[in-house]
Amino acid sequence: MTEEIQNNREEFAMQVGEKSDRRSKARSEKKRGIWFGLGMFGLVGWSVTVPALLLLAVGIWIDRTWDSGYSWTLMLLVLGVGLGCLNAWYWVKKESEDQD
Repeated sequence: MTEEIQNNREEFAMQVGEKSDRRSKARSEKKRGIWFGLGMFGLVGWSVTVPALLLLAVGIWIDRTWDSGYSWTLMLLVLGVGLGCLNAWYWVKKESEDQD
C-alpha cells in the first residue's frame, strides 16, 4: 500500500512539474503580444481566402465559357478551400516549430 502511495506522489509531482514548465514557457513568450496574434490570424485568413477566390474565379470563367454537366465553380471552390487549409496548416506548423 505504501509503495502505491509513493508512486501516486511521484506521478503527481511529475504532473505538477510539467504544468509549471508550461506556465513558465507561456510567461516567457509574452513578448509576442496581440499584434502577433492578429498577424497570425490575418496570415491564416489570407492563406485560405486567396486560393479559394482564385479558383472560384477560374471556375466561374470555365462555366461561362464552356457548357458542361459539371459545376466547375463549385468543384474549384472546394479545391481552393482545401488548398488554402493545407497552406494555413503549413504556416501555423512552421510558426509553432519556430517557437520551440
